[in-house]
Amino acid sequence: MLRWLTAGESHGPALVAVLEGLPAGVQVTSKDIQAALARRRLGYGRGARMAFEQDELEIVGGLRHGSTMGSPIALRIGNSEWPKWEQVMAADPVDADVLDGLKRNAPLTRPRPGHADLAGMQKYGFDEARPILERASARETAARVALGEIAAQFIQQTTGATIVSHVVELGTVRAPAGVIPSHGDVEALDADPVRCFDPETSVAMVAEIDQAHKDGDTLGGVVEVVVEGLPPGLGSHTHWDKRLDGRLAAALMGIQAIKGVELGDGFELARTRGSLAHDEIVPTADGIRRTSGRSGGTEGGMTTGEILRVRAAMKPIATVPRALRTVDVETGEEARAHHQRSDVCAVPAAGIVAEAMVALVVADAILEKFAGDAVEETRRNVEGYLANLRHR
Repeated sequence: MLRWLTAGESHGPALVAVLEGLPAGVQVTSKDIQAALARRRLGYGRGARMAFEQDELEIVGGLRHGSTMGSPIALRIGNSEWPKWEQVMAADPVDADVLDGLKRNAPLTRPRPGHADLAGMQKYGFDEARPILERASARETAARVALGEIAAQFIQQTTGATIVSHVVELGTVRAPAGVIPSHGDVEALDADPVRCFDPETSVAMVAEIDQAHKDGDTLGGVVEVVVEGLPPGLGSHTHWDKRLDGRLAAALMGIQAIKGVELGDGFELARTRGSLAHDEIVPTADGIRRTSGRSGGTEGGMTTGEILRVRAAMKPIATVPRALRTVDVETGEEARAHHQRSDVCAVPAAGIVAEAMVALVVADAILEKFAGDAVEETRRNVEGYLANLRHR
């Protein structure tokens, strides 16, 4: 069983991530993790913060000479902007006279619609939004991306399966249906400004971002994560919380700003007649296969051995340059929400975060079925299972 946990605030000294339960022998280096963190900063429409804020990775434990040891893996991702926030976000009390003189410490009493600000203030009893937005910030996803890269390496080294994501919708622009990238397309996708696999659609998406920026607005979209090469039988039909599609949905909905998740053709299947909605099963030279992938590679909460496809819908960024109406909680009067530096669109980056969450869930499901204290043992268990499948 895998367990993962993150800690830290957006403008704190660092994010911390812990991954427990991974077998020994997974080959992964700081270079691999840094590359994943760099991918998270990609994408047209990002704000200035992505350019000047660096993810200062430190592997604190769990790895030796590029190989996991079977012990908990602990990572620290330092915030290069910390010196600017050292007093405002200090863990210990700071003299009131010092804080009063800091512009950054001004109370945030005008909660932003679409953010955790107001509900968090009400829940935890704070008079301003700073203690809420610091943890609710999507900055935290850097820690999950780092752990997700380790999980993805484990998946590939035990099953051979690979993970890739791409943007299928951005604002009103939608990529053609049925265009699915493979892991070999990652470099080309990352080179595309919006990480869209269709060149013509990419151009239209960039234009959509430019128009939103001109209008002082923000955009959302839909990303799709594709996992190719998984064995059948990950997850289970026996209990609601063992179903892999449910676990994937929960993990993806736990990403900031994600408001919808679908497996395969998802909601489109609700508009399709049953005779056309399901993936028929046929014998082939390569064994039993499905004729289509509408279900997204799961049936009954289990992987089918076909390509796993899961989509996540991201709402437009809530920090809108044209600040939205709110209430100043200090005065009770109508006001305009605080506007802090933000992106026009972060959908391309959401795909990288979604990859990480899918990797963590799938890695957990692999260990649930195949176990093993070392990668070699897990891999042997996978190979033995595949060699002895009753129906192939």
